[in-house]
Amino acid sequence: MQTPGAEAQNPFFAVSDLPYQLPPFERIETAHYRPAFERGMTDQLAEVEAIATNAEPPTFENTVVALERSGQILQRVSAVFFNQASSDADEEIQEIQGEVSPKLAAHSDAIHLDKRLFARISALVEDGAGDLDAESRRLLERYHLDFVRAGAGLTDEQQSRLRAINEELSALQTAFQNKLLADTNATAVVVDDAAELDGLAADAVTAAAETARERGLDGKYVITLGLPSGQPVLTSLTNRGLRERIHRASVSRGAHGDHNDTLQTAARIATLRAERAALFGHPDHATYVLEDRTAKTPAAVHDMLGKLTPAAVANAHAEAARLQESIGDEFELQAWDWAHYSDRVRRATYSIDAAELRPYFELERVLRDGVFHAAGRLYGLSFTERPDLVAYHPDARVFEVFDEDGTGIGLFIGDFFTRDSKRGGAWMNSFVEQSALMGTKPVVVNNLNIVKPPAGEPALLTFDEVNTMFHEFGHALHGLFSSVTYPTFSGTSVYRDFVEFPSQVNEMWAVWPSVLENYAVHHSTGEPLSQDVVQRLLDSQIWGEGFATTEYLAATLLDLAWHEIAPGTVVEDPLAFEAAALSQAGVALESVPPRYRTSYFAHIFSGGYSAGYYSYIWSEVLDADTVEWFKENGGLERANGDHFRRELLSRGGSIDSMEAFRNFRGRDPQIEPLLVRRGLAR
Repeated sequence: MQTPGAEAQNPFFAVSDLPYQLPPFERIETAHYRPAFERGMTDQLAEVEAIATNAEPPTFENTVVALERSGQILQRVSAVFFNQASSDADEEIQEIQGEVSPKLAAHSDAIHLDKRLFARISALVEDGAGDLDAESRRLLERYHLDFVRAGAGLTDEQQSRLRAINEELSALQTAFQNKLLADTNATAVVVDDAAELDGLAADAVTAAAETARERGLDGKYVITLGLPSGQPVLTSLTNRGLRERIHRASVSRGAHGDHNDTLQTAARIATLRAERAALFGHPDHATYVLEDRTAKTPAAVHDMLGKLTPAAVANAHAEAARLQESIGDEFELQAWDWAHYSDRVRRATYSIDAAELRPYFELERVLRDGVFHAAGRLYGLSFTERPDLVAYHPDARVFEVFDEDGTGIGLFIGDFFTRDSKRGGAWMNSFVEQSALMGTKPVVVNNLNIVKPPAGEPALLTFDEVNTMFHEFGHALHGLFSSVTYPTFSGTSVYRDFVEFPSQVNEMWAVWPSVLENYAVHHSTGEPLSQDVVQRLLDSQIWGEGFATTEYLAATLLDLAWHEIAPGTVVEDPLAFEAAALSQAGVALESVPPRYRTSYFAHIFSGGYSAGYYSYIWSEVLDADTVEWFKENGGLERANGDHFRRELLSRGGSIDSMEAFRNFRGRDPQIEPLLVRRGLAR
């Protein structure tokens, strides 16, 4: 029971009075979440009931706009809570997530399966949308489609089964996330002897010692695991036995047969999704999902992947031969050797040493003189850190973002360091979405997983981490530049297979000469990265594309295999299913494991990418073509940035995604630039 006055004290019950409605994190306590979720759901259901029972004939304003305005408390608490569940979870947060996720699924069903609401929306569609403007007409059509895809047109019996499936799926997806986080932490590799860490940079060794100390393992070293199969430390470690330990720990996560095992959870999720697809008359979950994507059909995705897979695998085999040549007869190349010897070949071929580059990529410099600098040059933005504004964790920093004329456009929060309470990977979330209807400007956050150095030491990044920082900031720009009326269309609310496109485009500025020379400076000597090294770094990017493309395609094809199972299929042995799927797809290379295996494929089993992991390479077709456009038009120029912002980044989901691309590019995308980029052109 709440204490007296608790309702008035709950910070989610009122709109924040902080700049840009930044959530009042200083006042938010874990105890506030449950009552805020309960009040949020109760209030929205009352608002929806009023819409459904309105005696007036349905209009766009009294039905669709009213639905857009509903659920504000629920939106506020959800945005904060689910970011915390991903970036700073503890046992109580996980417990609340387990409780509330099924309730939220049921809450969504209560709205989307309401036949009265569906009747009002359908009546408006049948009336032809009257004199609505283009964005309003699209919103009406979107609502109608969402209700149909949610099951509003199903029979009562079908809806009853759908509710049960959705509730169970919600609980299972939360369980997958929490089990994976626990097993990832438990599987971290403990090293007793510093000599085993030979090859690891001094700051990385210090960070491993600090992590061990925090875990009560003084005198030892702890190597934590990132989300993908490949772990960055494998590049530099010379101790082959330790490399094998780390690799095996990585690829076995969630598959230990204990209480944190995720395999049966994943299999059950896939079975339920197939059953749900059948309720809608689809042969499998992938068909259901892709119907509402730019790809439209699984056949279109397989057609595109079929153009890439044979060449990628051939390149991977060629790279493996070169690595074996570097190894000699001492032993046979294994997955845990690949990164180490690939770096050797890269160094021998291009004289590029990944470890020696890290001192030139200091986090603060990359952020301010790289990421922010490029955004300033291209879009006229400026950034001011706001230490007076408190975020949800001491490591998370708040920046106010200004347009060229000094107008504030929103807040950007950067949370860059890894911790045991944060899930792996990197992502962008929104706390407040831009909407003219609601009078709100965006508040967005980027989460990364960079190892935090000891106090007083610089955070030095790998080039992959630099690239990730630019990538995630591309998502942030998509949110910050949003200029739409309705929150449904705000920022990154576009088709799932389109959402990675703007972020992938932003990666190009990481290696744009004037940007790179601005941030790639030795953190202690101030010496810039030489032009010769820069050119060799650029030249070296084609090396390893066989491995990178194959590991990605393997994960993509595994995702599709799980989500093309027929309704009624029960997978008894998920690992055997995985092995068969990879073999059948022609990507079962022992030394090139999928980027994600089933047991830790969070994107598809606890994220929003089910039957959609192909989105990255689908979007990369658009990205590579767009990079060519920038190069053809002078590159880092304000006119180019303004065009990209106006025609695409600002539009969110307010127009069809491919229409936005064509408005920007002047034509449909072409695949040739991607083939050249990945070394797949023949």
